[in-house]
Amino acid sequence: MNIQKQYDRWKETTLRKTLEKSPERKPRFETSAGIQVPRVALPKDEDKDYEAKLGFPGEYPFTRGVQPTMYRSRFWTMRQYAGFSTAEESNKRYRYLLAQGQTGLSVAFDLPTQIGYDADDPIAHGEVGKVGVSISAVHDMEILFKDIPLENVSTSMTMNAPAGILLAMYIAVAKRQGADIRKLRGTIQNDILKEYIARGTYIFPPAPSMRLITDIFSFCAKEVPSWNTISVSGYHIREAGSTAVQEVAFTLANGIAYVEAALAAGLQVDDFAGQLSFFFNAHNNLLEEVAKFRAARRMWAKIMRERFKAQKPSNWQLRFHTQTAGSTLTAQQPENNVVRVALQALSAALGGTQSLHTNSMDEALWLPTEKSVRVALRTQQIIAYESGVADSIDPLAGSYLIEYLTDEIENRAQEYISKIDEMGGALQAIEKGFMQNEIQNAAYAAQQAIEKGEQAVVGVNQFQVEEDLTLERLKVDPAIELGQRERLKKLRETRDQRLAEELLGKLKSAAGGSENLMPLFIECVENNVTLGEICNTLRRVWGEYVADGF
Repeated sequence: MNIQKQYDRWKETTLRKTLEKSPERKPRFETSAGIQVPRVALPKDEDKDYEAKLGFPGEYPFTRGVQPTMYRSRFWTMRQYAGFSTAEESNKRYRYLLAQGQTGLSVAFDLPTQIGYDADDPIAHGEVGKVGVSISAVHDMEILFKDIPLENVSTSMTMNAPAGILLAMYIAVAKRQGADIRKLRGTIQNDILKEYIARGTYIFPPAPSMRLITDIFSFCAKEVPSWNTISVSGYHIREAGSTAVQEVAFTLANGIAYVEAALAAGLQVDDFAGQLSFFFNAHNNLLEEVAKFRAARRMWAKIMRERFKAQKPSNWQLRFHTQTAGSTLTAQQPENNVVRVALQALSAALGGTQSLHTNSMDEALWLPTEKSVRVALRTQQIIAYESGVADSIDPLAGSYLIEYLTDEIENRAQEYISKIDEMGGALQAIEKGFMQNEIQNAAYAAQQAIEKGEQAVVGVNQFQVEEDLTLERLKVDPAIELGQRERLKKLRETRDQRLAEELLGKLKSAAGGSENLMPLFIECVENNVTLGEICNTLRRVWGEYVADGF
């Protein structure tokens, strides 16, 4: 079948169904010179590999995108990762961002919350509200989303080790709002393997950690079907210093491990695969990044269809969020970061991301101000509304260089996955230090290249100037820690303490068994049992993970 016939078939089947549900943004897309922009550009000459390697948007192997119309119907979700200080302060920032045109929320939690400690725990001293919002109990979560109807927004939460507990709080708040929890949309990161590899905010050993993840898979498949139960993260792997190839390989290897864990727990692949999502980094090499996103999409489609025998085409799709690269931001000449972020965001749009966060120019220095966050959001909006790159699907397809890079990234990433398979899978590779060592070696080589001047970083090792920083600075008031402690003291004094202790006893018993813990997490938080109390109970049953030196 020639390409034109394939296109006609796609247009009359896959595309037609989509357009009936979701019309395109405009009746006609054209350039400033009045040239009509095709929905999807095709090669003029026959290409025997076209269908196997590229295909059509919304169809296997999804190289050209997971939706048949992509951004011609709806732009990517524009998120800004935000959270600092108290729930009240973060709530103000969220409502400000929504008023500025943001279309999804993305929650940053402080370090104590990420590793399962309450704000009044001695280990949390000095860290409360510093790198994200402090959430110790459901009341904090309720304040965080005050006047934000959860049924109507998509929320992403960067939470891993205690992901199920924070999701339980979110569900409890939605129920208090009167929302139908089956309509909740969003993502919980819930990716513990990359914590062992690159980020470090783990709590429990691997086996119970994987149990918590599969408990979330199983619970949400039945109760919260529109929720993405995991965001398998390459972002932090790349931030730790990996190459683009390693980012794809190690992320997909982790994804394979999660699917295998769910299958081992008795789940059916087509019951949970549609709720898996991914999270990638957008780095500086624009063309490599575009190719990376396309290669990852094609690889995951093959993995789900051929390796795991998923039957639903929607379960072959790699849907992903992108964040621009924090590790590329410089404290020197911070205004230059606006340009870096714009190029990185452009690569994500050209690569077909489903949602996007753009970093702020001042993040190498301190928490971003409202003004710098607005500039970052406007960067996305300018790309979407002014650049024209959203008017045609997979606009760089067919470029000799893009297709070469896409193939090379796929081939090299597959070599890594094969090595990891030979080791017994991602968990075994992590335990042996394989991924960690590969990332460390790549990071060292990259730093050496910068220090030797072989890799230019504008304003750092080339084109330096003497400068006085004049940017506005956002400061977190240390008094917020005292306020959080007082709030927790009052909560414990006014709650039903007997019931709280009874629920923690039930949790301890359940943690030693095999029942799904999500319903019990929800019951606990609804009755004002705190994050730290739940995590400390699980610590007593499961212990804590201590990383070996490699």
